[in-house]
Amino acid sequence: MWDNMFKPVDMLHQGLSAAWTRNAVIRNNIANVETPNFKASDLQFEEHMARAISGSGFTGTKTHERHIDIGTGNIDTVAPRITERQGLSMRMDGNNVDIEDENVKLAQNSLYYNTVLEKLNSEFRRLRMAISEGR
Repeated sequence: MWDNMFKPVDMLHQGLSAAWTRNAVIRNNIANVETPNFKASDLQFEEHMARAISGSGFTGTKTHERHIDIGTGNIDTVAPRITERQGLSMRMDGNNVDIEDENVKLAQNSLYYNTVLEKLNSEFRRLRMAISEGR
């Protein structure tokens, strides 16, 4: 019961952490817009979290209680992954950073971060009200 009570807070914390990391990745891409042969990076998180929440994919069967869970949808194991963006370079110097695309991603990530932060604050208000018995 106690684990389920704080699961939304843990999920929101992971979302905030991923958004913070994504912000750093996007800023790094923007900072290197003029660097020859620089390849932009992306952060992948939401797809992995959705897969963990739904529990889809391969699920292992435990034959002993000390075996490790495989594919059970454990959100604690979800971590953001930074990948190098593949594709053709847009410029002659081999750099594939599109500054307009990066600015759009930065704005989207800021909205995402603020939304998750507001939801986290809402969860804390809900818990505070439950602790104080609605007073």
